[in-house]
Amino acid sequence: MTSDKVTNINQVEKTMKAVGYRKSLPISDSESLIDIELPQPIATVRDLLVKVRAIAVNPVDYKIRQRMAPEDDSYKVIGWDAVGEVVATGEAATRFKPGDEVYYAGALMRQGCNAEYQLVDERLVGRKPKSLSDAEAAALPLTTITAWEMLFEHLEIKQQSPDATEKSDEVIVMVGAAGGVGSILLQLAKTLTGATLIATASRESSQAWVAKLGADHVVDHSQPLQPQIEALGIGPVTHVASLTNTDSYFDTYIELLVPFGRIAMIDDPTEPLDVMKMKFKSLSLHIEFMYARSMFDAADMDEQSRLLTRVADLIDQGYVQTTVGKNLGTINAENLKTAHAELESGQTVGKIVLEGF
Repeated sequence: MTSDKVTNINQVEKTMKAVGYRKSLPISDSESLIDIELPQPIATVRDLLVKVRAIAVNPVDYKIRQRMAPEDDSYKVIGWDAVGEVVATGEAATRFKPGDEVYYAGALMRQGCNAEYQLVDERLVGRKPKSLSDAEAAALPLTTITAWEMLFEHLEIKQQSPDATEKSDEVIVMVGAAGGVGSILLQLAKTLTGATLIATASRESSQAWVAKLGADHVVDHSQPLQPQIEALGIGPVTHVASLTNTDSYFDTYIELLVPFGRIAMIDDPTEPLDVMKMKFKSLSLHIEFMYARSMFDAADMDEQSRLLTRVADLIDQGYVQTTVGKNLGTINAENLKTAHAELESGQTVGKIVLEGF
């Protein structure tokens, strides 16, 4: 047997720790997430093999766990926020090399980051911010991509230099701004636009959080929004970033917005939206789904790599901070169950992260 064949056999036989599931179960069930071992994957074509050092947990994690069981008897591994070190590259990968520190959200239809090693297309990967720890950086990729695409691709908010001081005539209402997406959305809007930012938050702790991150005004979304916003006396609303309960606030958005105003949403409404109510103001509705590019192998998939590296620069220059809310410790099934349960409660502030195996 040649040495090459021995190397290939050794690669195939390597295993790694992971957390997965076989059935969609309530998070209280002992089998909802399980510590397992799986074969370590091998990088080919444009993939990077990343040794995962820290992860964050998002609502998409528990939604997939609840709705998507494996079709056979295999384990499904989820997770779409990671920081790690590149340890191998596919033959067509050119952007990164072994030893590079990276952060990314990855692709929805591939194995997630709740594992020691993960394959990810290099076009979805950004350089990790140098000034952040692994856990601090892990809080950012998915929500950063979501927030950037909402602001600059769907809402088409005008970008300006981080050092610019002039205000624009844009007024953005961000509903549910204390969560993971809102926490980075506020910072990006504060840093890169001249818009006036109205954040909604209902609890005292979440109101303090959004004010700290750059909201010009804070209103309580557990109370009627329109009178609170009108009382601010800052003029008409031009854009809405709807991060939660869009169906509950949809009619209010239509009342608040100027003609040709824009709404961008990320949630999954439980009730149908009557979009024809938007006609008389000629409003537009945009649905942000950050996996769209990777799911359909879009021609501009590398936009995600570029924006992650751009935001890493903004972080290292001191304009943007991590959005970590809580660190739950080691990456294992027990701690991930705790993370899922907290996210399912809808009461989290900032991002939940875990670090190391």
